[in-house]
Amino acid sequence: MTPTNDVLLVIGSGLRLYREYLVRSVTARARSRGLDLVLLNNLEPTWQHAYFDEIVVANVFDHPLLAAEARKVAARRRVVGVLCWDEPLVQPAADLADEFGVPGLTATGVRGCRDKNRTRAVLTNAGLVQPRFELTGTLEQARAAADRIGYPVVVKPQALGASMGVVLAADRTELDAAFATATGASTIGDEPFRGTAIVEEFAVGPEISVDAAVYKGEYLPMFLARKRTGLEPYFEELGHLVDAADPLLADEALIGTLAAAHRELGVENGITHTEVRLTARGPLIIEVNGRLGGDLIPFLGKIATGIDPGEVLVDVATGHRPATSPTRKAAAGIRFGYPERDTLVRSVTVPEHAPGLVTAAAMVEPGAELRLPPGGYIARHSFVVCEAADAPRCSELLKAASASVALVGDPLEPLAPGAAFTLPAGLLDADK
Repeated sequence: MTPTNDVLLVIGSGLRLYREYLVRSVTARARSRGLDLVLLNNLEPTWQHAYFDEIVVANVFDHPLLAAEARKVAARRRVVGVLCWDEPLVQPAADLADEFGVPGLTATGVRGCRDKNRTRAVLTNAGLVQPRFELTGTLEQARAAADRIGYPVVVKPQALGASMGVVLAADRTELDAAFATATGASTIGDEPFRGTAIVEEFAVGPEISVDAAVYKGEYLPMFLARKRTGLEPYFEELGHLVDAADPLLADEALIGTLAAAHRELGVENGITHTEVRLTARGPLIIEVNGRLGGDLIPFLGKIATGIDPGEVLVDVATGHRPATSPTRKAAAGIRFGYPERDTLVRSVTVPEHAPGLVTAAAMVEPGAELRLPPGGYIARHSFVVCEAADAPRCSELLKAASASVALVGDPLEPLAPGAAFTLPAGLLDADK
């Protein structure tokens, strides 16, 4: 029997540990609208069978091949929306949405988000608060840029997420090492952006992120996360906390800046995850990502606010104005476990029961190598998620739950200078 329902095309499922909660909500919302879900995925499906009506396995990171497979689906089924939350795939997904004539961020909008140099240029020209910056392709260019900008500077790849390859440099010696780290990290990104690094003024202030829907150009914030970083001079993300009562959600300067940035970047429909520094000069946008946040931030947002990001995704992708008003007022947070040094993992044990604990999980198997920057990134062995009535109490519960995680492992010898950095197995597509 030939299927007759219209189709939502999903590009990449992501890892079960990070994204099953989202897929579950997307499936329920699609079913309620009488839609089928077709997944284009790079790996043979396992857990995905429970949620998708059809699964096409192909190398989705080969963008021409991805487009060809998507067109095959569109030739036999009416595609009414395209969904994607996997950072390396948001650009081809936007291209397909444009081609099929369905709502989306637009190809131009995503391009403005993915290319951090373009983002900086567009927002600077629009008069928004931005750091001084320069795109560099050689160490000599990076040195000259840092001298003009003034130390300390941040050196980062042009188009990566998860703070991979992002380094703070206080002087010329640290600049040289930072440039090598940033350009080395760029080799796992899209080919046009490899071998380059942005050198920019260091913005001082706490860092937050905001996940939002954009509907016909209207910016609709959903939830705001306070970010916890560490492992200086790198910017590893150690945790996040979402508070439905966070006063920043009512800050006109912040929300106005975010709305203006999306207009300038040409983001018209879809979901975005924006990272912001709260500086003395005002809110300074670090980057805009054309997808939901990673690190289970949307999961925290759902717990804290009641806003279901999966429902919002489906609504915006099919041209419906989403509901983004909170129905809960709580706080939820996540804390990641990192080793103290490069470690060969023997075992990871997480708490099963603890005050306020929502969930906890080991993120690596025995035998995994965890390497800290600059030899590796996202060297996480576990996470804990807690909820509470307010942010201070949630922070206390996270600290206690994290303290009960046990890592057993053996020390690893440091990598030789210049060696290619590593990620724990499976985390390359962790939807950061």
